[in-house]
Amino acid sequence: MVPDLGFYVQKINQLVQDTEAVGEKMHPKYMIIREAIDQGELAKLDANTVDEIIQTFEVGTKEYEQMLNKLNGLRPPARILGLHKRLHAAYRNYVAGCQAMITSLQQTPIDVEGFNVAEKQQDEATDTIGSAIQRMTMLLLKR
Repeated sequence: MVPDLGFYVQKINQLVQDTEAVGEKMHPKYMIIREAIDQGELAKLDANTVDEIIQTFEVGTKEYEQMLNKLNGLRPPARILGLHKRLHAAYRNYVAGCQAMITSLQQTPIDVEGFNVAEKQQDEATDTIGSAIQRMTMLLLKR
């Protein structure tokens, strides 16, 4: 059975939109930590604030994991199979970076180096995701 191109494109588009929506929910919490690290004021964050941030990140990461599972279940058109695999690997790496960030926040004191490494992992994965989707779009529109 040949994969349905329209269905695939629709699901990838939905994945991008859902990922951005989850990221927008988590971004303000991320900024609290990022600014505290950058300003050397991490010790000023109270435990309740950090716990709230961790909970927000855990909920968001679970949503990303669900999206990763949906991505895993998609059947791409043959001509973009390699890009789909690249997208899937990058998304999996992104989710792992999110989990690593949570782990860094659960340490006492907060593991700043771990947080920064997780942030870098997420940034690199995001770049790869964007690149894969851009290439997919170009290949699929060429037809």
